[in-house]
Amino acid sequence: MSNRPETALADEPATEPLLAPRVIRREIWIVLALSLGASAIWSIVDIIGTLTGPGLDDTVQTMNSAKAEAERPWYDLTRQLVSLALAMAPVALALHFLSLDRGNPFRAIGLDTRRPGFDLLSGAGLAACIGIPGLGLYFTARALGLNAEIAAANLNDVWWAVPILVLAALKNAIIEEVVGLGYLVTRLRRLAWRTPAIIAAHALLRGTYHLYQGFGGFIGNMVMGAVFAFFYLRWRRTGPLIVAHTLLDIAAFVGYLLVAPRVTWL
Repeated sequence: MSNRPETALADEPATEPLLAPRVIRREIWIVLALSLGASAIWSIVDIIGTLTGPGLDDTVQTMNSAKAEAERPWYDLTRQLVSLALAMAPVALALHFLSLDRGNPFRAIGLDTRRPGFDLLSGAGLAACIGIPGLGLYFTARALGLNAEIAAANLNDVWWAVPILVLAALKNAIIEEVVGLGYLVTRLRRLAWRTPAIIAAHALLRGTYHLYQGFGGFIGNMVMGAVFAFFYLRWRRTGPLIVAHTLLDIAAFVGYLLVAPRVTWL
């Protein structure tokens, strides 16, 4: 049994890889192409279109939009739920790949119930530490013309708007932290990447798939990515990161839904 503590930072893989490096690299490309990598590519395309068109000052990026006309709320709800469910497919694929040589993939990436108190408290602390500076960065970038306006919720006036936004926040958190951290970091360690390179790669990926928001969103999410990657490498748990990310997105989505109609400068 190894004497190395779970909380120790390490540059080398914990055990000998059971899969050939070329197989792992192929895995990574497939998983990213179906999830965050595709989002990063579309984000680059979007920012090019914005910069060569209306510009960031006059651009509104809408998130969590209605998927059907207001007259058919049941159909809109159906489409929302189906979209959220299908978005979990890349997560299932990443967990499947991890299970091939890591056994229980949930335990391998710290997405289990072994430390519920730690997950909830540290997740809430991370959300507070990142959320407040992030909000300041957004308004600063908007004032400097470096960020698009973000409309975080554009749903019809329906009773299920808040539950759907909460589920959307949880969906974003699971995809980004399971695929972008739990899966990707584990695989990069299998390829013997060193800690600084892993942190930089994850930060760049997270910043890039938020680039559609503008340069403020890019920088802010790179910083968040670096913090989250360091946390994951330190404690090997995605649980707290999913909690933190979910809380941040709930505050953004539900807060926008409740506040935006009453505030003209958002």
